[in-house]
Amino acid sequence: MIELLKVLVCMPFLLYSCYSDIKTRRVSNNVWFMMFGVGFIFIMYDLMTYGLPYLVRNILSFLFIFAFVYILFQVGAFGGADAKILMVISLIIPTFPAIELGSTSLPLTGVPPINLFAFSVFGNSVILTVIVPIGLCLYNLVKNPSESLKRPLYMFIGYITPISKLEKGHFRMIDSYEDTKDGLKFKFSRSGTEISSDVIKELKMYQKEGKVKDGVWITPGLPFMIPITAGFITAVVYGDLIFQLTMQFMMM
Repeated sequence: MIELLKVLVCMPFLLYSCYSDIKTRRVSNNVWFMMFGVGFIFIMYDLMTYGLPYLVRNILSFLFIFAFVYILFQVGAFGGADAKILMVISLIIPTFPAIELGSTSLPLTGVPPINLFAFSVFGNSVILTVIVPIGLCLYNLVKNPSESLKRPLYMFIGYITPISKLEKGHFRMIDSYEDTKDGLKFKFSRSGTEISSDVIKELKMYQKEGKVKDGVWITPGLPFMIPITAGFITAVVYGDLIFQLTMQFMMM
C-alpha cells in the first residue's frame, strides 16, 4: 500500500509539470520542493521501517542519478527541470515499487537487474520519445506525401506549415534562408531559425513576391517532461523497457 501511495503522490506533480512544460517550457522549482516535501513523509517512514540499509541504498541511488543527470545536463542533452524531477523521484522511490492489485503484481515484467527506479524511468522516456518521429513521419506521408519524399529526413523531425498560419511559439524552422539573386534559398541548419515576428513578416513578403511557396518546414520543441511522465507510468506498470528489449533481442 505504501508503494502505491508513493506513486499516487508523485503523479499530480508529474502531470502539472507536463502542463507547465507545454505552456511555458519551464517548470518552477517550487514544484520539486513541494514534491520532495510530501515525499519526505515516505522517506522517513521507510527509514524507520528498514533502518540503515535503506538509508545507504537511498543515498547511493541518489548519488548515481545525480551524477548521471548532471553529465547529461552539462552536455546540453537535458533540461534543469528534467534533471530535478529524476533526482526527487530517486529519493522518494529509490527502487522499483512492488505493488499488488488483486491478483496482479506490478511491474508486470518484474524488477530488472539494475534496480534503480529513476534510471529505468529515464530509459523508458528515451524509448518512448522514439514514438514522436514515427508519428511525424506517418503524418507527413498522409498530409504531404510529395513534399515529404523530397526531404525524407525532415519528415521525421518536423512538418510543413503554411506561412499564413505561422505564429510565434515553441517551434523553429528547420532551415535557414537567404535571399539571393537566384531567389530565396533554404538550407538545413542545426540550430534552425527562430520564428519571430520579423521572420514571419519577411516570409510573407517573399511569398507575395513569389519567391517562396506557402509552406515551410518547422520542428516542434517536444517538452521532455511528457516522455518522463510516460516513462514513470510505464516503469510502474510494465517495468524496464530497455531491459525487456535487450532480453528479446538476445533470445532472437
